[in-house]
Amino acid sequence: MSTAAEPQVRTLLSSLFGQAGVEGFVHARDIDTGDEFGHGADSRVVLASVFKIPICLEYARQVADGQLDPAARHTVTAAYRAGGSGTDGCAYDVEMSARDLAFMMMTISDNAATDLLLDVVGLDRVRKTLVELGFEGFGVSSCHALDDDIRRELGLDPNRSIDDQLCSVPAERLMTLSAGDPQRTPSSTPREVTALLAAVWRDEAGPAQACAEVRDIMSRQVWQHRLVSGFPESGVRLAGKTGTDFTVRNEAGVIEYPDGKRYAVGVFLRTSSPANRQPRADRAIGQAARAVIDHLRS
Repeated sequence: MSTAAEPQVRTLLSSLFGQAGVEGFVHARDIDTGDEFGHGADSRVVLASVFKIPICLEYARQVADGQLDPAARHTVTAAYRAGGSGTDGCAYDVEMSARDLAFMMMTISDNAATDLLLDVVGLDRVRKTLVELGFEGFGVSSCHALDDDIRRELGLDPNRSIDDQLCSVPAERLMTLSAGDPQRTPSSTPREVTALLAAVWRDEAGPAQACAEVRDIMSRQVWQHRLVSGFPESGVRLAGKTGTDFTVRNEAGVIEYPDGKRYAVGVFLRTSSPANRQPRADRAIGQAARAVIDHLRS
């Protein structure tokens, strides 16, 4: 989609990202018409936890095909827990269904649930599905493998909590980690991410039952500080997945308006600091998404 208003939208995005002190990459597409708008949309970006979307899709496809029982019980043991959110921070073993592992992975970005579910569905199966769907460049990994990379790079003790040890690492060292380099960690492009979302929303990424389950789980995400911040209207529905890792701040999702229009959008930021709390960057994600979707709607 190319209009006379595009330069103004790009100027607005540059201003938003500049004020937030970030480098931003954006792509949005009308799911039904194919109209699109991008700003650095073909640049490779670090996915961080956005790579959990295809894991959820593979889970749902296997359930729909009768290969996986969503009610089957699985135990999150200490081997999976690293001290993050959800079961990742639990003190003792947690047992839950395969479906609830997917739920915890997507709604609160539970890394332990992610890795256990990935063992259940198979990393090779996730990658095979992405290739079959035409998303060969979409990176996926276990969270544990990414943490191990960080431990090796920084020379950290593999037997101690990674979070406890990161507290003493200088910020400038954290900014050079492979976790922030799209050439060395799971990555994709904003355009590819919105294409995957559009395929899920159009029931083209697998059986209709599977796509519907992914949509439902993604609509239950709890985080309100990124994409949601740009769409405060009560009639607008949002489903999304965040991604956060040192200098990475992302969210990709789908915005649905009361008039039936649906837009897949991905906003990927590189920040100038590895600080955990970066509210200006978080708000910029919602503001950028609103700017590009308003442009498509106009």
